[in-house]
Amino acid sequence: MVIDSTNAPVLADFWAAALEYEVEDPSALVEQLLAAGHLGAEAVVEHRGRKIFRGFAGVRHPEDPFDETSGVGHGRRLLFQEVPESKSVKNRLHIDIHSEPGGLDQLVTRLEGLGATRIQEFDKGPAGHWWLMEDPEGNEFCAA
Repeated sequence: MVIDSTNAPVLADFWAAALEYEVEDPSALVEQLLAAGHLGAEAVVEHRGRKIFRGFAGVRHPEDPFDETSGVGHGRRLLFQEVPESKSVKNRLHIDIHSEPGGLDQLVTRLEGLGATRIQEFDKGPAGHWWLMEDPEGNEFCAA
């Protein structure tokens, strides 16, 4: 899944923590491409001590296979790409994060600590109880 962003590395950090995923580390590939002259310095930024591709950052599930050179996951993965405009309308697709039974309050508190915002609570009795939330860039998701 690819998600538009205004700051891909920061949003990747949020979602990695929220989903308990790992931020992909493309620094070995970036170094190889720079050394071979296949990539210019303008295409690279440093984030948290790693060289990454400007405008892109990915997160992957820690148990899924991945390419050791590029860091790219071959399973459950989100890629954040920078776009010039900020989010302006409701998402057509969103992520649900599920808590352990009875753990919704703890999950919502943890997500708020990472930078998420509570928007609206839904309690549909036997059909479910969840919170509509927003990530730091305003993308909606549900905590259930």
